[in-house]
Amino acid sequence: MKNYSLLAMLLLFSSLLTAQQKEWTLEECVNYALENNIQVKQTMLDVELSEIEKRDALGNFIPNINAQASNAWNTGLTQNVTTGILQNQTTRNFSAGVSAGLTLFDGLRNFKQLQRAKLSRIASDYSLDKMKDDIALFVADSYLQVLFNKQNLAVLKSQNQVTQEQLGRTQELVDAGVLPEGDLLEIRATMADEKQRMILAENQIQISLINLAQLLGIRDYQNFNIVERDYDIFGNEILDNTVYDVINTAKEERSEIKIAEANKDLAEMDVDLAKAAYLPTLNAFFNYNTRESGQARITGGVLDPDQPTRQIGVVQSSNEIVVAPNTIPTLGSPLPFMEQLYRNDGISYGFQLNVPILNGFATRNQVKRNEVNVKRAEFQLEQAELDLEANVYQAYTDANGAFEAYEAALVASEAQKRAFEYATERYDVGLTNAFDFSQAKIRYENTQIEALRAKYDYIFKLKVVELYFGIPVRDLKF
Repeated sequence: MKNYSLLAMLLLFSSLLTAQQKEWTLEECVNYALENNIQVKQTMLDVELSEIEKRDALGNFIPNINAQASNAWNTGLTQNVTTGILQNQTTRNFSAGVSAGLTLFDGLRNFKQLQRAKLSRIASDYSLDKMKDDIALFVADSYLQVLFNKQNLAVLKSQNQVTQEQLGRTQELVDAGVLPEGDLLEIRATMADEKQRMILAENQIQISLINLAQLLGIRDYQNFNIVERDYDIFGNEILDNTVYDVINTAKEERSEIKIAEANKDLAEMDVDLAKAAYLPTLNAFFNYNTRESGQARITGGVLDPDQPTRQIGVVQSSNEIVVAPNTIPTLGSPLPFMEQLYRNDGISYGFQLNVPILNGFATRNQVKRNEVNVKRAEFQLEQAELDLEANVYQAYTDANGAFEAYEAALVASEAQKRAFEYATERYDVGLTNAFDFSQAKIRYENTQIEALRAKYDYIFKLKVVELYFGIPVRDLKF
């Protein structure tokens, strides 16, 4: 038993350690966000509501069936339903019924409502696709920001290591009388400044990790981390296409246009639904009813003393009794419950035709109102196409500009690297002072960081162009 307990504890510890050490790849982050991001979940609820709307439209083709029952007690001066005499009594009455109705014709509104519900579902799917694309880009941007911050810290640490080595070398040169004391103080000041920048860089890493975790819907910020790797630049061949190629593809593939087109179709369907109110409606109905009463029934009659010459007579039908004139009824126990229901039941069925004649121009105004909404939807579609063209132009131009900036940053970084190596050689032989050496080092460090920033900015902007070109989110390469 002890061995089993020890094994269980080891397995638990191992699983916890593995969970804490998990590092997320970009693909894992995107896939997880598409399932767990709050905005994606909210958009999924809209899809669910559109599916319910579709089921509502299907329900319009099904008959309406309702059942009702009531059981009531009345106390006081009431009319006896069997004798017609007013008397103080407590009566109980039960009634039940079933009714059914079916719309046979309503200007084809049922069919059009179903078509509209299907269009609404399609529009919701397009909205969900757009939200997923947006979230995927947000995740990619946040992921690349974390990666940049991590590599930025790595650059700072690497340069700080150089500074530490140079501090030891400077100390030796100062002790040998080759360099003045001020050079040593300059190197120490540089060391302090680099440590401060490293602290700020570490803070930026934590902040960017929290932002990424929130996009994913992860709240365990302390144990959340990403895989540290250097991403190469993929997909730059997308820029071999002209901007017009990207625009034309985007108009066919992007959800923004599909959403606007679906909204236009919905507006046109609303016009057809409003016009259906001009037409008559025909409904079929069927009703079944029965009743029962707890009042005593009449079993006979006696001669009315005021009319001694008249005959006694009683006609009995269920619990409703017709008493012959000039007789006084006598009461007996009521008929059984089921027998009363059987004797008192009845049905009604038929058709109901409603023809609209005048309703204060309500139908006409609704049609006009929906026609205005169609025009509004057409303008929104046109605006969506213009916005998409502008966004593609912007993304395409940004990607080309980011590529040129990245190439320039690489050239600048290489030039500053050589300048720093030259300054290091001169400083080691005492031909330059510590200040000039520190400035050369800072310039080289800044160009390294700028090259990293330009690289990840270019990678992200390439992804935007690829998305406009119709490459699905899950197929984007990083």
